[in-house]
Amino acid sequence: MGYRLDEIDRRIIYHLMRNARDTSAPQIADEVSVSPGTIRNRIQQMEDHGIITGFHAAIDFERTDGRLTNLYTCTADVPDREALAKRIFDISGVVNVRELMSGQGNLQVKAVGTDTNDLARISRELTDHGLQIVEESLIQNEISHPYHPFGPDEGQGRLELTDFMSLSGDAEVVEFVVDEGAPIAGRTLEEAGKEGLIETELLVISIERGDTMLTPKGETRVQPDDVITVFSRGGVSKDLLTGFTADPVEE
Repeated sequence: MGYRLDEIDRRIIYHLMRNARDTSAPQIADEVSVSPGTIRNRIQQMEDHGIITGFHAAIDFERTDGRLTNLYTCTADVPDREALAKRIFDISGVVNVRELMSGQGNLQVKAVGTDTNDLARISRELTDHGLQIVEESLIQNEISHPYHPFGPDEGQGRLELTDFMSLSGDAEVVEFVVDEGAPIAGRTLEEAGKEGLIETELLVISIERGDTMLTPKGETRVQPDDVITVFSRGGVSKDLLTGFTADPVEE
């Protein structure tokens, strides 16, 4: 089963892309209003599903004894492209391989050499592996930034709604974080139902608390910062969620 990113996951990715080395789980947790355990749990889940594939240092190789970074645009036979992409990692100096969905120039190889002779050696080895080099370019500089649509909106305060999914008809699933001052905080699901804090149209289908995924039961007590997923056949309106938030939910 595929992993469906929600707003918490997207915000985690944004912060890790921005500065994974100096960003801690508590820092992200404070920004999205969940516990650090939830952040660590989500990172592990995304690693397990192959969404986060690693944490890599960005290196300026020119400052390391004047090494040169070269980008080779190559063409490989489509049936052999994936296998070739793996094999050329054995070439000394190759640091990155990118497969492209194109005919010509469908492999990009980034490599670091000590000098131009070393880059020529890498070129020969790429050719020996059956690749046709279409273009070579020395990389002068690289800059990058995180994917902005996964980041916080300008001027956004506390995160409330973390995910929203429409199903067939009017049915909807909504995931959100319980506010500190929410009426339901500190009450069991049974108590909340009797007090009208959970509308009869809503079904609580999961509660995520730190590293633990709870199966909702009548005696389950809701706590601030719980990530709750609810389902409603008739749609989830802002009026149905008033018991879970300290402030009115904005649509």
